[in-house]
Amino acid sequence: MTSPQSPAPDPTHRRAAAFFDLDKTVIATSSASAFARPFLSGGLLTRRAVLRSAYAQVTFLLGTADEGRTERLRLALSRTVTGWRVARVEELVEAHVDRAIRPVLQPEAERLIAEHHAAGEDVVIVSASATELVRPIARLLGVDRVIATAMAVEDGRYTGEIDFYAYGQAKAVAMRRLAEQEGYDLAASSAYTDSVTDAPMLAAVGHGYVVNPDRGLRRLAAAEGWQTLRFRGARVEVQARRRLRAVALVAAAVTVVAAGIAAGVRRGSMGETRSHQTDKPSL
Repeated sequence: MTSPQSPAPDPTHRRAAAFFDLDKTVIATSSASAFARPFLSGGLLTRRAVLRSAYAQVTFLLGTADEGRTERLRLALSRTVTGWRVARVEELVEAHVDRAIRPVLQPEAERLIAEHHAAGEDVVIVSASATELVRPIARLLGVDRVIATAMAVEDGRYTGEIDFYAYGQAKAVAMRRLAEQEGYDLAASSAYTDSVTDAPMLAAVGHGYVVNPDRGLRRLAAAEGWQTLRFRGARVEVQARRRLRAVALVAAAVTVVAAGIAAGVRRGSMGETRSHQTDKPSL
């Protein structure tokens, strides 16, 4: 959005811009997942809260986040942050943004951002993630503008309500509003995303690109003539890490079950021993 120092755009000269979805497009995971560890160690997240939102996050990461599931994710995340101090969130994000984002940054997206800048175009991140997460990532990448979800705040804490949810059609509306403010020519502009829920975002510009598209977006891209891009850089690393994490979770579950069985066996043996001891005739 236009900063107070920005000059008013010249209505006679409109320029192209590039609009990038963030999660699974610019980065190979969700921004909420990327910051889960700092939030947990920083005292914002509890392990119970992590488990409560795990299903919604996994659904999103596996590319099966349709509108209903995305709404459940939104509700899960808004419930999770209720009562958090905004200043603490900003502090943790700033302290960990490089460490959290660099490993999951898609190299192909980073190159495209540089190419659009070299062509004299502004780059805009358009994300359903909260502004407090997105702005530091945008600064890290040298991105010019941000469209993101605005969480309601009262007395410095999140209320759990959402003032603006940057999702679906709302992304396109915000893009058009920003284009008017900044003098962007949307017909000459580009947009990049991985999800079919961002179809309005792609339709708002003249050049749509689908990145590692989900099944619904792949079909729609063929019908609309949007170009398909394959980002493979950070995605491979993230998938490998996710497989290792899944193996670790399974191993932990097996360990717990094995310990429970062993404890049951021990209790049974002790009971059997006590039974033998009770039945033993006295001398």
